[in-house]
Amino acid sequence: MTDAPAHPTRALDEPGPAPRNTVPGGDVPGRSPQGAERNDPEETTRYPNVRRPRRRHGAAPTPQPREPHPPKLGRFLARAAAVTAGLTAAGALLGLVRDQAIAHLFGASVDSDAFLIAWTLPEMASTLLIEDAMALLLVPAFSHAIARRAAQRDAVRTLVRATLPRLFALLSCAAGALILGAPWIVKVLAPGFSNPQLATDCTRLTAVTVLTFGITGYFSAALRAHGRFWQPAGVYAAYNLGIIVTMLTLHSLWGVRAAAAGVAAGSLLMILTQLPTFLHLVKPHWPRHKHPRTTIPPLLGTAVLAPVVLFAVSRQAQVLVERFLASSLPGGAISHLNYAQKVAQMPMVLSLMICTVTYPVVARAMAEGDQQGARRRVERDLALAGMVVLLGTALILGYAPQIIEVLFERGAFDAQDTATTATVMRVYAVGLLGHCLVGALSRPFFSTSRPTWYPAAAMAAGLVVTTATGAAAVGSFGVHGIAAANAVGISTTALLLLTGLGSRVVPVRVRAITASLGRLTLAAAAAATAGAAAAPTMSDPLLSLTVGCVLVPTVFVLCGLAVRAPEVVHLLAQTRQRFHHGH
Repeated sequence: MTDAPAHPTRALDEPGPAPRNTVPGGDVPGRSPQGAERNDPEETTRYPNVRRPRRRHGAAPTPQPREPHPPKLGRFLARAAAVTAGLTAAGALLGLVRDQAIAHLFGASVDSDAFLIAWTLPEMASTLLIEDAMALLLVPAFSHAIARRAAQRDAVRTLVRATLPRLFALLSCAAGALILGAPWIVKVLAPGFSNPQLATDCTRLTAVTVLTFGITGYFSAALRAHGRFWQPAGVYAAYNLGIIVTMLTLHSLWGVRAAAAGVAAGSLLMILTQLPTFLHLVKPHWPRHKHPRTTIPPLLGTAVLAPVVLFAVSRQAQVLVERFLASSLPGGAISHLNYAQKVAQMPMVLSLMICTVTYPVVARAMAEGDQQGARRRVERDLALAGMVVLLGTALILGYAPQIIEVLFERGAFDAQDTATTATVMRVYAVGLLGHCLVGALSRPFFSTSRPTWYPAAAMAAGLVVTTATGAAAVGSFGVHGIAAANAVGISTTALLLLTGLGSRVVPVRVRAITASLGRLTLAAAAAATAGAAAAPTMSDPLLSLTVGCVLVPTVFVLCGLAVRAPEVVHLLAQTRQRFHHGH
């Protein structure tokens, strides 16, 4: 991403702001505006102590040099996105290793189902406290505090004092209540499960993540608002590493409970990954004298908090509905859904890193009233995220059996598990664009200081569709019906958010976005068809998948050019330009 909003936000804490005496060569007084004869058009020259010529009496005013800009926001975002992509990929890779270890040790069985029932709490806590609610609330709040630093030097520390102690106390009480109420939680989540005691033990171990994920999400929001992205992006690598090490060390003693203990240990590593940088940024030196009582900022008031929390809960409730419906199916059904969903959502996670990096920019633009800058940023994010997720969708649709076989078919995970998981994953993949759009579109809604209930209402409508469709389809289609219900429900929510964003928050061009995504969908359909036709021609799954990783992107790009998808055309033009200039 190289484009920036029309008015770069000065409050964004970008590393290394440009010196005041750094101006483009064409803007130096006394030089040709074009600078074609003497200067490289892209050269930036530093002129210390440049003196302006004196103005003679009666002469025309000397044009004032333009205000020097800070380093290009697009370059900063591109670097941040690259770092985030690398760490996100590392976390996703370790997540695959984690799932491979679970599949190898426990297969798709009652034990693995018990762990996954207990894992529902961390999954919901992650959505609420790291990915959605905490970020949607605190990134704008910290962005506003940073913007107020010129008038109020301690604005960020004031925000921390007003919110962090209350958050810690609230989440500690919630975690304790969940530990005590674990037996009832298991009954609600999986009423037909055959081994509730095992699931209860695992639930008590994973309940601690309600506290640890909350602190992790708080630190992540603060760091992202300050322009620090690698630490928040690295938390999942630390999390999965903690699970893997704990599980491999203790599984012979504790069985599947070791995996639940690993969740708790990994969540502590998430906090430690960000703690030093957080302390450095906020510099919390508590004064010896009594500090004036701090109050909750308006951006974190109940009126703003409630719609964000309801939206996040409704979104994560999709998983609750799946686990509830699958608990009455034969053993392993929950595991098949989980393995398929975890792999299928990898393209969505990678695509949303774009929106994660640019969310503070959108929030700052909204705070400054720059509607057009916010619109351009949101439209660009939707296009780029859609292209990434649809390319991943094409690969999954074409090579699902090979992906699952390479990743999981070993130990207790057999060929039948591979076949079932692969077909479920293909059904899930149909809804990946909807998942991506929901994650991208929800951010602008919550970038304003005014509370909005529209995203929560849209998410609730999608949840109703998921529940009704799943209840109707599970009897006839089993796990495949549950996956289809997820795709239909989340796509409904995405459509509602897209149509409602332009009229309520940011004036995005809905028709242009829809047309762009439609072209990309056609390219993805053609690439998936080519992949599905080529995949069975090779008996070795790893070789087939390797060829597919070349074939599918190639067909996607060629078809994108054929239908003139703007994102593909722009990407190739930019690639050629960088290659031509040697960048």
